[in-house]
Amino acid sequence: MTWSFLLTTLIVVASPGTGVLYTLAVALTRGSRASVAAAFGCTLGIVPQMIAAMLGLAAILHTSALAFAALKWGGVVYLLYMAWQALRERGALAVDTEAKPRSSRRVIVTAILINILNPKLSIFFLAFLPQFIAVDEPHPLARMAELSLVFMAMTFAVFALYGLFAAAVRDRVITRPKVMAWLRRSFAAGFALLGARLALSER
Repeated sequence: MTWSFLLTTLIVVASPGTGVLYTLAVALTRGSRASVAAAFGCTLGIVPQMIAAMLGLAAILHTSALAFAALKWGGVVYLLYMAWQALRERGALAVDTEAKPRSSRRVIVTAILINILNPKLSIFFLAFLPQFIAVDEPHPLARMAELSLVFMAMTFAVFALYGLFAAAVRDRVITRPKVMAWLRRSFAAGFALLGARLALSER
């Protein structure tokens, strides 16, 4: 494990994206426990992408315009759905001071779907991780799995920190209707912009 890999991974993970935005939204609307669930779900959502990269499916996604477009537009539709939910105060982004037992599972499932429907993540694994695997590495798949696990651990840690920080100021936010309305619009705009960026992205 090199410092360059750890530093690059930290920059990639900490950069604001769909997972960070969702974790922050959940933290502010449902509290610290749900924010950790969101971070966990975003981390689990990496597993299918990691397996796809290791099996070479990411290469197919990278070269097949149809496969990339199908996954991309699925992600776009889902992000726009999240934007609509944020505006309507429904689903995982609804303010709930007494979260129901199933709410954490719902948050985790939503977070997993957000990452699964992001074709850029699988291509990221295809292009990023191999750079840190030596040409003469005797067990490249094992090495890739090791690096992927480090990436996942860092993702969970950083996302959880984001969420816990946002949850710490939650009480000051949810008691102010105007602030909540502004936040809902901001999160809705954020999801919509991410959806637009994904729609305009190329392979």
